[in-house]
Amino acid sequence: MPTVEKVSRTDAGLAAELRLSVMRLRRRLANERHPGNELSMNQMAVLGCLYRNGDLPIGELAAQERVQPPSMTRTVNCLEEDGYVARRPHETDRRQVLVTLTDTGRETLLADRARRDAWLARQLRDLAPEERAVLRQAAPILDRLAQRD
Repeated sequence: MPTVEKVSRTDAGLAAELRLSVMRLRRRLANERHPGNELSMNQMAVLGCLYRNGDLPIGELAAQERVQPPSMTRTVNCLEEDGYVARRPHETDRRQVLVTLTDTGRETLLADRARRDAWLARQLRDLAPEERAVLRQAAPILDRLAQRD
């Protein structure tokens, strides 16, 4: 079996290492969610998308989150029932409905993010300055990878 050092020297090896590392970090961050927050990670992603982009029609929200519109409709319905989002008519196109983040949705999202960011900041403090510098350089690259089709 090849050593990790040899495997990581190929693009395929790097891909495998990154996939595993990113998935582990995602699971760990999911475990650090705000207590009492029973929303799924997909539901939290929708709140985050609305927070970043403002009010959106369901079709655009689905495209942003890379899901089918019927799936997004179900997610929005659940979030609306619990008061995290609301629907309102589009200002210029009355055929469209916009999904908007409510105060409850915003507060839930920000509390959840703050808790996970605090955990990650504590972990980063234990790293060497050089390691943190590498992560500062890697963060925008990982974001670009995540945005690709």
